[in-house]
Amino acid sequence: MKRNEYIKELNAKDENALLEELVNAKKELFNLRFQHATNQLDNTSRISEVRRNIARIQTVRTAKMKAAQEA
Repeated sequence: MKRNEYIKELNAKDENALLEELVNAKKELFNLRFQHATNQLDNTSRISEVRRNIARIQTVRTAKMKAAQEA
């Protein structure tokens, strides 16, 4: 249920907090890719986990934007 808890946490945040979290996740992904390229990364599954989190954040942002436009 970790994924559902994370999504609920994202839904509770406002637009600025979501944007900040998105920027942090993209920075983390960049660092993970750099570590992977230099053979310093131990847990390679973290890359796909961060990519999925970025997609979740973007999905929540899009849903909130559409809801705001309809209201």
